[in-house]
Amino acid sequence: MKDKERTGRDMPYERFLRFGAENLTESELLAIILRTGTRDHSALELAEQVLAMARYPREGLLGLYDVTLEELMGIKGIGMVKAVKLKSLTELSMRISRATAREGLRFDCAAAVAEYFMEKLRHRDTECVVLVCLDAKGQMIREKMLSEGSVRMSLISPREIFLEALQCHAVNLILVHNHPSGDPAPSRADRELTLNLRELGEKMDIPLLDHIIIGDKRYSSFRELSFL
Repeated sequence: MKDKERTGRDMPYERFLRFGAENLTESELLAIILRTGTRDHSALELAEQVLAMARYPREGLLGLYDVTLEELMGIKGIGMVKAVKLKSLTELSMRISRATAREGLRFDCAAAVAEYFMEKLRHRDTECVVLVCLDAKGQMIREKMLSEGSVRMSLISPREIFLEALQCHAVNLILVHNHPSGDPAPSRADRELTLNLRELGEKMDIPLLDHIIIGDKRYSSFRELSFL
């Protein structure tokens, strides 16, 4: 039985052509990506099952960001190909969301920078280190994940940081990393690395503006703490 016959209404693809993408729900848009359902469930019903997996605090497509391929494939009708498509779609959604949030972001405001990285980093169960390269106007040139995993801050290479900065012609730098414990208080290794980077940055004329540590809905800023 075809989807339209089963539901008695136009299917998402037809609605897209009639009304435009902006008038479709997320489940309808997702159904277009999935294309087909199963014998028992239409593509739209399958899309609704997928969206129901969204994890708090995100909703909709962004809520699927932390859902694994295996979890998606646990839904009857979602095989490897569809699961990969869904993960690719959620990654694109996240990147678009972050690009939109980045517009007009004040990188001279620690609270704004912390908010920008909070949802990306606070749920990680391993320590991740991000380098933010800024231009002369204080706008982000590049956001580079320097490390992702169980790593001590003392092992982060200043050489790698400044090579990245030079490659993108950065004028200023901000370092951001998370504490999986949820406590953003700087450790001794955090302080030692930050002071080292500050000294090197001054010598290379690429100042380190701040080092922000992300905790669970909390943050610490070296500049606000007068450590820089």
